[in-house]
Amino acid sequence: MYEPSDHTFVVCAYGESPYLRYCLDSVCNQNICSHVIVSTSTPNSYIAELCDEFSVECFENAGAPGIGKDWNRALSHVETPLATIAHQDDVYLPEYAESLLDCFNRSKVPLIYFCAYGEIRGNEIIDYSPLLNIKRFMLSPLKNPKHWKSVGLRRLILSFGSPISCPSVSYNLERMHLPLFNEEMKCSLDWDAWERISMLRGDFVYDSTVRMRHRIHPGSETSHLIEDSTRTNEDYEMMCRFWPRALAGCMNRLYSLSQKSNSISK
Repeated sequence: MYEPSDHTFVVCAYGESPYLRYCLDSVCNQNICSHVIVSTSTPNSYIAELCDEFSVECFENAGAPGIGKDWNRALSHVETPLATIAHQDDVYLPEYAESLLDCFNRSKVPLIYFCAYGEIRGNEIIDYSPLLNIKRFMLSPLKNPKHWKSVGLRRLILSFGSPISCPSVSYNLERMHLPLFNEEMKCSLDWDAWERISMLRGDFVYDSTVRMRHRIHPGSETSHLIEDSTRTNEDYEMMCRFWPRALAGCMNRLYSLSQKSNSISK
């Protein structure tokens, strides 16, 4: 049985995000007490002061920052079997850690836990939208725990896109091949990770309740990558893992329409 002491939130901090405080507040005030640490490749006094305020340890990474590098470095600082990479712009509802432990303990061989998520746009909380509803529909077969272990089902789901929100995921590091993320990719590295993990023996543990919210804003890395077509190109390569290239191209053009919902006008 997993206990609260078996789980760590590792918050990836970059620059001087005005949202970092809200993220730290959300992970430090869960219904159960997990470990909380911060990992940064851009150490500065702003991050250091917030870490002092919330009494969390900050790990400073050497070398140039990069999404894959930063996520791999973040996981390398974790000393517990379970870990959540918390993105500095996002917030976790108080029940998140409680839910992941409950769900992991219902699984004989858990690989990853993930939950439904909402969005924050400006001051507006959005838990339901056409895109969010589509992603939840894609994941709906996994609402039945009997389907968590089905390799074929989860690969079928992933063949149509990536409905799993990266910051909603917790990893059973005892079952992962580390480093986990492809550092050559810039945007679809989470989809790439799910695709590789999907072939492992074990469970994709899903909670269909909204347990965290992802912030959409102009300064986010996702918005930048959409603007320069990085995401479209990497998504096409992911589609090619499941479909013939010609069909993958058609499907990717449809899938790219979802990018409009992941960006915001400046």
